Amino acid sequence: MNAFLLAFFLILSSPSRIYRTEVQGVIGPVVAEFLTKTIDRAQGEGAHLIVIKLDTAGGLDESMRIIVKKMLNSRIPICIYVAPPGARAASAGVFITAAAHVAAMAPGTNIGAAHPVSMGQKMDSTMIEKVTNDAVAYMKSIARKRNRNEKWLERSVRESESITSEEALKLGVIDLIASDFDELLRKLDGRKIALDGDTVTLRTADAEVVEVKMGLRERLLSILTNPNIAYILLILGFYGLFFELSHPGAILPGVVGAISIILAFYSLQTLPVNYAGLLLIVLAMVLFFAELHIQSHGLLGLGGAVSFFLGSLMLFGSNVSYLRISMGLILAVTGLTALFFLFILAKAILALKRRPTTGAEGLIGSKGFVTQPIRGGRGTVMVHGELWQARSDEDIEKEEEIEVIGADGLTLIVRRRKKKED
Repeated sequence: MNAFLLAFFLILSSPSRIYRTEVQGVIGPVVAEFLTKTIDRAQGEGAHLIVIKLDTAGGLDESMRIIVKKMLNSRIPICIYVAPPGARAASAGVFITAAAHVAAMAPGTNIGAAHPVSMGQKMDSTMIEKVTNDAVAYMKSIARKRNRNEKWLERSVRESESITSEEALKLGVIDLIASDFDELLRKLDGRKIALDGDTVTLRTADAEVVEVKMGLRERLLSILTNPNIAYILLILGFYGLFFELSHPGAILPGVVGAISIILAFYSLQTLPVNYAGLLLIVLAMVLFFAELHIQSHGLLGLGGAVSFFLGSLMLFGSNVSYLRISMGLILAVTGLTALFFLFILAKAILALKRRPTTGAEGLIGSKGFVTQPIRGGRGTVMVHGELWQARSDEDIEKEEEIEVIGADGLTLIVRRRKKKED
């Protein structure tokens, strides 16, 4: 009996455990997977609260819904804390913040602009209305579940309305404002949370805080979902394969190109890809390659540059900044690619125009002397220390100097060298 009471006392006196993590950037598959695993881990290890520090401009609808679903079915309270000052919870971030058991913001932050946007395809007015109504219904269900300001949250979806942290607190969109994490814990202490029909009182005053960060795998995958990184990997992949096909056996360009292409494909599957843009980039590479083998006077290269630029612009069909390729990057890569292939083309043209330096053709213009008299059009000459069969339209005696004026296979065409007058 005494052992039971001691165990019960230890449970009551043991400090609460708070799991703390951070999400910064685009809400995508990697973030959804990370937060899902974090919530599962916290539940499995008996945490009392999860605090997610959030700063996002938005993200993919599917990833957002995975996170919201996990939060709405969590067995432990979850607090979304939009921080630090200057951070925001926009677009998908609004849904995630609204779905939290406790929604908090730091001074100088904002929330809103949750209107759905086109991802990879153009939508007509009917489709836009359907998508908007679906997002509004989803937001309303979250607002009712968490007892938040349903009307304003609807306006944030329909009208892309955005407000400051102070306005959000006044309108009942969030629950509190805290300048930093310590103040947040003080304000959360003793707060009652409705959880699965029960009321849970938060104990955060002397809580043990467990930091949960993305592992190396999640960080790498998160970097790969950046549109600019995906674009660079795609171009590096094409470059590598191009060099390998142009110089079989080089190995290194082929290996680097293959790895880059595979990583680019992973990135592309997490982003709103416009396949017309991808095909234009592939076409550009084909045109550049053809320019090196077909004399088109630069027309194929020009077409390749135009195709490459248009394909880069169209590659990610989204009208939101965080899902588009930087224009500066597009211009830089397009310019460098065009200049590179023009440089290769110029070198190829110069090589074709350059006089041969080996074989019989390489001896044209060289001087020598006759070793066996050339009579009847035939004889033997010495040029550059080598004996050659020779022919000439004139008879040339032994030891006379000659000049090579042509070649017919392995027979040199020569003439008597004209001596300069004094």
